Amino acid sequence: MKFYISLHGFLVSLITMISPLALQAQQPVNPFGHALIPDMIADASIQVIDGVFYCYATTDGYDSGLNTSGPPVLWKSKDFVHWSFSGTYFPSAVGQKYWAPSKAVAANGKYYLYPTVNGFMYAAVAASPDGPFRLASGPDTFYAPFTAATLLKSKNGKPPYGIDAEIFIDDDQQAYIYWQRRKAAKLHADMTTVDTNEMTISTPHTSYSEGPIFFKRKGIYYYLYTIGGAEKYQYAYVTSKVSPLGPFEFPKGNNVISTTDYDRQIYGPGHGCVFNMPGTNDYYFAYLEFGRGSTNRQTYVNKLEFDEEGAIRAVKLTMDGVGALLPEKTPARKKIIHMNASSIRPALNIKPEGDSLLHRTEEFDPLFAVDGANGSRWMASPADSACWIMADLGKTAKITRSELYFVRPTAGHAYVLEYSKDGQTWMACGGHADIKMQSPHTDELNIHARYLRARITQGVKGVWEWNIY
Repeated sequence: MKFYISLHGFLVSLITMISPLALQAQQPVNPFGHALIPDMIADASIQVIDGVFYCYATTDGYDSGLNTSGPPVLWKSKDFVHWSFSGTYFPSAVGQKYWAPSKAVAANGKYYLYPTVNGFMYAAVAASPDGPFRLASGPDTFYAPFTAATLLKSKNGKPPYGIDAEIFIDDDQQAYIYWQRRKAAKLHADMTTVDTNEMTISTPHTSYSEGPIFFKRKGIYYYLYTIGGAEKYQYAYVTSKVSPLGPFEFPKGNNVISTTDYDRQIYGPGHGCVFNMPGTNDYYFAYLEFGRGSTNRQTYVNKLEFDEEGAIRAVKLTMDGVGALLPEKTPARKKIIHMNASSIRPALNIKPEGDSLLHRTEEFDPLFAVDGANGSRWMASPADSACWIMADLGKTAKITRSELYFVRPTAGHAYVLEYSKDGQTWMACGGHADIKMQSPHTDELNIHARYLRARITQGVKGVWEWNIY
């Protein structure tokens, strides 16, 4: 009996002693790696304009599948690591199903954009790549199912079907347009009229295709197209040395450049873009990853490599990111010793859409808000009315700035930022009571504190990233 009491007491003492440490030591698992942007985006079109990266994309994460989308927002970065947006660049398209905008195309002293709105392609125009964009023809108004301003026109009483416009301007300034189902045509000089002599590009794979990518490198024209969808998304390609409309040649070797990698747990690398760093031979492949189910996609970027004859090598898919592509001095972030929150949403088992081999669980630990990875996030419990997240620096230090990247930032947020030296007495130091659609929400500070706390008062209860300087 004495032995039982002694052993029982030892076990209780041991459990009491190690439990908090064990919980601290059990680092949550982030299966989503280093996403490009701290939000859910798909169908990204990325380009460099005057030394700044522009990313036009579909805004995901609105939980209604293809029945909806978020508003059009333009993410920009000076280094390809720190991204931001403020407001919308296409006011009349807010509230519509806004998908797959092209890159901003410079022509006629203006910039043209070609998004898919409510399932049909349109041409938009602005004086700047930042917008505001408006419809290039007719009233700047959308209504369902489509308006007279669609890029393609109705034929024989049929709707002007077509999505995912990709624009390419050759060296002679002739513009071309590519869209779903391997369609291609010349685009007239007004940049809004599609030549009626459209063609279908011949490819080794004949299944449904979308998300076309077109570019020219060292005298070779490259046409990339998707195969399949969901977790089965792939990209394949053909080339031409003659013209942007072919004839196209099938690669002698492998023609599929991106496909699900089960070893690395990367699913459905699909609709994205290829961009080149100006003045270099560096090309990059951006793609959406389909590992969260439905339209809850994020975008990743890997290097695109070619062999000596110009064939594209299969992309070595990773979720590690490519880091800074242009130099930009940024201060070092404060080291966070501990993260706490008012609550943590229960782990979510992700349901596969088309591949039973997908096994993923998303956790929502507050540590994810300071991991700098963009792919993971803290989420509060849905019933949490307090909704706060707190960073502990371990000791009192000077804090000069806070940057909060909220979950679903395109819906807007309001919040209160507070600081404390002892974790008991709190003073307000930032935030705003009105809902603002931007990311990050930045507060310039001049405080000395050990603790910094953000209370979300309006908006989705979660944080992708929190940078504290």
